[in-house]
Amino acid sequence: MTDPFKQAPAIRKVLTANEEAAGRMDAFLTEALAGEFSRNRIKSLIEQGEVSVNGKIVKEPKRKVQPGDIFEIGLPEPEDPEPKGEDIPLDVLYEDDDLIVLVKPAGLVVHPGAGNWTGTLVNALIHHCGNSLSGIGGVKRPGIVHRLDKETSGVMVVAKNDIAHRHLSDQFADHGRTGPLERAYMAVVWGRPRGLKGTIDAPLGRAGDRIKRAVKREGDDDAREAITHYEVIERYLEKPDATALAAMVKCNLETGRTHQIRVHMAHIGHPLIGDPDYGAAFRTKANLLPDAAKAVVNRFPRQALHAFMLAFEHPTTGETLHFESPVPEDMRELVEALKTGA
Repeated sequence: MTDPFKQAPAIRKVLTANEEAAGRMDAFLTEALAGEFSRNRIKSLIEQGEVSVNGKIVKEPKRKVQPGDIFEIGLPEPEDPEPKGEDIPLDVLYEDDDLIVLVKPAGLVVHPGAGNWTGTLVNALIHHCGNSLSGIGGVKRPGIVHRLDKETSGVMVVAKNDIAHRHLSDQFADHGRTGPLERAYMAVVWGRPRGLKGTIDAPLGRAGDRIKRAVKREGDDDAREAITHYEVIERYLEKPDATALAAMVKCNLETGRTHQIRVHMAHIGHPLIGDPDYGAAFRTKANLLPDAAKAVVNRFPRQALHAFMLAFEHPTTGETLHFESPVPEDMRELVEALKTGA
């Protein structure tokens, strides 16, 4: 099928269905637009009266396409976002017309929500990106394709337009199994896993509330596949029997479930230092440390987790981009205290 588009005046597109055209209008237009808009976005435009067929507005996304149909699609200017831009400093690693890669600090919430309607990463990105946001789903807002917990620091990529958002979302949904997507974290955990390398394959689901997660049995209604590969990088206060009081562990995600690393490491008996949700029972282990190190551990304000590496395929160029960020100062201070006991 040759390109049927011609750009009409203002922001409208016109196309004529060829002799092979068939199926639902929303599905046909999504494919004909070659991924420029998601099917949900096309469906929304149809229902808003922005699509006409043979000169008449049609608001039924399931309307059957006939050969020779002439479609005119209105593309409204992106609306202003509901969240407002805020001048919050960002540590930007890379930016172009399609996406922005940054290092999120611990303590910064990614998206506005209950209890955090302002002061979020989204507010910061709206201010920083300005007019370079061409719109996600018709709204001038950044496209969040993955998240980090509020108290987890590290590298994130955010889309600036619909095409980049869809392409990146597909990569994260695929978990890197057929593409270059890769995510790696550094975690400081209590104890030392028995094997220096290993894989945790344990489904995750809700733990009785809206936020916490727990390991589930296969077959449970809410059980979702979750796989974490880990490697012990350093051991702290190691004993002659090869046990250690704590360790630095690199975790590579094969899936990306909520709280996955935190739950998985706790599941094998090595929760993250500072984790208030999955490591609270291990707080007394700090009493085994020298006083100076104990003080550092006790005042550490968050789970010791940093997303230090992210690789993915650029949605426009196809190039594999690779970014790394060293662990932040608070984790370096924690590690130093565990190494030296001071």
